[in-house]
Amino acid sequence: MTEDDQHNHHHGGTTPPRVPSSVTQSSPQSPPDSPPSLITGRAKSITTIAPSKIRLAPVGQCAPSEGASLQHLLDSNKEWSENILNSAPEFFDAMAAGQAPQYLWLGCSDSRVPPTEIISTLGPGDVFVHRNIANVISHSDMSMLSVLQYAVDYLKVKHIIVCGHYRCGGVFAAMSNKQHGLLDNWLRHVKDVYAANQGQLEAVADSGRTDLLCELNVERSVANVCSTTIVQNAWARGQELHVHGWCFRLADGLLRDLRVTVSGRKEVTMNGTGLLADVFVYDKEGVAPGH
Repeated sequence: MTEDDQHNHHHGGTTPPRVPSSVTQSSPQSPPDSPPSLITGRAKSITTIAPSKIRLAPVGQCAPSEGASLQHLLDSNKEWSENILNSAPEFFDAMAAGQAPQYLWLGCSDSRVPPTEIISTLGPGDVFVHRNIANVISHSDMSMLSVLQYAVDYLKVKHIIVCGHYRCGGVFAAMSNKQHGLLDNWLRHVKDVYAANQGQLEAVADSGRTDLLCELNVERSVANVCSTTIVQNAWARGQELHVHGWCFRLADGLLRDLRVTVSGRKEVTMNGTGLLADVFVYDKEGVAPGH
């Protein structure tokens, strides 16, 4: 969600078929430490797909709808499926066999920040995703917590990425006193981040204040993820799990690492300043304090 949504019809388009990265064999362009995807691991005979078969549509361009029909989207899906089958016949068999993603993505619902599009090495099967307005991590959000537990306890992801983006409409809305309906209750979380950092934010020029709040909102969300019993119990079990905070800039398409990564309970208990000061630490796994 961005401020542009308030005055522009900037809808996500029906992108012509894009070959998921996870059906390709590893290439020199892939980071050396990138984990193998489930699909690549199971479909050993799948060959690298020629770049000529990968086509992307301009952002926001979509075939117009005729009344209530969405047949053009169904037709696009059929074309995508046919292209995948022609290029990698074993792709869907591998997809149906299960998933083993290494990453959990907790991001904003904005249509222009899809993780498997802005990171070229990710495709179906590579990343588990939860998105909401302004990438808020709330301790009472049962939907987010259910996703987090499933990803950590069952899928055993190794990385949790909280990703916000600059020029976020939710952040803009949270900085104003205007009413936006039911959304105002959700945006109270972002307003609370502003209130907690008011001095720092108001020391910055207006042009940079929103960007700073976008980053501070991500940092608070990272702290909230680390404060869950889900993550702390995983660390107590010795499970490898890293929580990262990133911000995406729409203007250049680049991700910024905010360098607030937390990789274990020891980091939280030994460093009580900055981001980690906001992390609530439980006594021990599975037992409430005093019991």
